Amino acid sequence: MPLPFLSGLRIVDLGQYLPGPHAAQLLGDLGAEVVKVEAPDGDPLRRLGPTDSDGTTAAYKLLNAGKTVIRIDLKSADGRAALESLLAKADTLIESYRPGVMDKLGLGRERLRALNPRLVHASLSGWGYGGPYATRAGHDLNYMAVGGGLDASGLPDRPVISYLPVADFASAQQTALAVVGALFGRERSGTGCFLDLSIMESVLGWQGLNLTAAARGQMPKRGEALLSGGSACYRIYRTADGRFVTLSALEAKFWRGFCEAVGRPDWIARQADPLPQTALTADLDALFASRTLADWKALLDPVDCCFEALPELTEVASHPHIAARGQVRATGGPEPLVETLMGLRVDGGPPPERAPLRESDAAAVLAGWG
Repeated sequence: MPLPFLSGLRIVDLGQYLPGPHAAQLLGDLGAEVVKVEAPDGDPLRRLGPTDSDGTTAAYKLLNAGKTVIRIDLKSADGRAALESLLAKADTLIESYRPGVMDKLGLGRERLRALNPRLVHASLSGWGYGGPYATRAGHDLNYMAVGGGLDASGLPDRPVISYLPVADFASAQQTALAVVGALFGRERSGTGCFLDLSIMESVLGWQGLNLTAAARGQMPKRGEALLSGGSACYRIYRTADGRFVTLSALEAKFWRGFCEAVGRPDWIARQADPLPQTALTADLDALFASRTLADWKALLDPVDCCFEALPELTEVASHPHIAARGQVRATGGPEPLVETLMGLRVDGGPPPERAPLRESDAAAVLAGWG
């Protein structure tokens, strides 16, 4: 079952693709009732990528589990009236349109306030409501670039694309947090509010450390910082059988334990070598390439040195720690779904469950909302 924290609250999800729908899903995990409103032809994510035998993508099913999905033609007077009826009884609206679209639908801020003064309206757009990029198109890669999430990450010769899309998931979590904060504030003020959230700014909000370093002329080149590959004790290494391992022995005690375990106590003092530690990294490259992944696990798993094998995605769910924690839930059959539940446990209980999405209609939802 979902957690009870937000039980009794009603969320209308007008989002598409990933960020808005995931934000609404997180609120559903915390106990809110989520109704997802789609156009007559559905959320485009239903068809973006390989589809199952029912014509719908696994991504759509995963990101909208736990919700009731209805379809409304917002371009029609009847459709807008139905949505207004829902919003009049809702606690929160989450939408991810470009600025101005809600006004074109006749559902701008003033209209929403008149319909429901207690409504918390969260608008998650790419760039936010102000500035020259407000109505500019974009996707995760663009937001990561402008928000500072790409320049410092990757290989020395070029940045790399993160996968899954970091900005999309980060902004979803920020939106859910902002909504919960606004709902808590509403209990004191008695009125709702409008939340202007930007996918790009979710990434930008993490960049204080790097922007400060850059302003001081202290930002290392890509791949040369302590945590970006410049330090031999904090890197990804390839094994003899083509697999990978991670080493993050930043503290002296962990580095010492690693060096002693691999029979190279002479490396202990070299942790202080200037960055980038090209020579020491080359030594570790050669070391890890000399044995298989299984060999390294046998040697280093018992050592307290921040070593972990890098599991392939097909191995993640069966990893002993992940399996023991119960966050991954897989369904069988010819088209399995592997769902990752919210990583939260309350008073020793399990992660909150999600029911599969269900299709309904506006009339049935309104009847249930009274």
